[in-house]
Amino acid sequence: MPLKVYKPTSPGRRGMTGASFEEITKKKPEKSLLKPLKKKAGRSNQGRITVRHRGGGAKRMYRVIDFKRDKLGIHGEVSAIEYDPNRSARLALIHYADGEKRYILAPLGIKVGDTVLADSDAEIKIGNALPLKSIPTGTSIHNIELHRGKGGQMVKSAGGVAQLMAKEGSYALLRMPSGELRRVHIECFATIGQVGNVDHQHINLGKAGRKRHIGIRPTVRGSAMTPRDHPHGGGEGRSPIGMPGPKTPWGKPALGYVTRNNKLTDNMIVRRRKKS
Repeated sequence: MPLKVYKPTSPGRRGMTGASFEEITKKKPEKSLLKPLKKKAGRSNQGRITVRHRGGGAKRMYRVIDFKRDKLGIHGEVSAIEYDPNRSARLALIHYADGEKRYILAPLGIKVGDTVLADSDAEIKIGNALPLKSIPTGTSIHNIELHRGKGGQMVKSAGGVAQLMAKEGSYALLRMPSGELRRVHIECFATIGQVGNVDHQHINLGKAGRKRHIGIRPTVRGSAMTPRDHPHGGGEGRSPIGMPGPKTPWGKPALGYVTRNNKLTDNMIVRRRKKS
């Protein structure tokens, strides 16, 4: 997917790039697969802000996506490639032989008219979903389950791809996009291929307004605040942070500080994505 480069007709346009949307074949979404999406503005179910700098943005409807790929043994045809405002990847609208319609993440290289299948003995072809035990080693995969039947939880954003490295007993060894090596049960399903829209990471928003349309609010530097508002604040003029390492607004280390706490899957990680 090539990027569209804008002419510098204003300061905001200078350097701005955007998606060309050449692969999109259908403008309006499938009504039967839409749900209302209420804005959270970074707030939890208790109404407290748990993710800062969120709010506003354009209204969206949620597209119901088949991450489980549990329609086994029934062939489906790709009828359209659509835009999804809720994620970086594109969607493929699948018409199944029994008349049902579903959305899946559009893999790189899939096009209208292609057929997809989810089954343990399906062909190793882009868009097909199989259990890891049926996928040859070295294959590129995405939309990977962590628990059988729960649906894909890993490698779902634009350009994402993992590689099946080996199989040992009841587990498969995967190399994740981050470089992490992780074990996943061989009964878990994964989809063949790489997630499409690979140029998404190269988009330059160009101006603050586009950031607001996405729903991201301004971020104020800690060094621009007062000492009561941030550990980096205060001082006459521009000042160094004056402490060992940068801190969060609550005084916790902001760099090189391990925050991961998931003992349930710690034993599944063979090699972490970075040294801790």
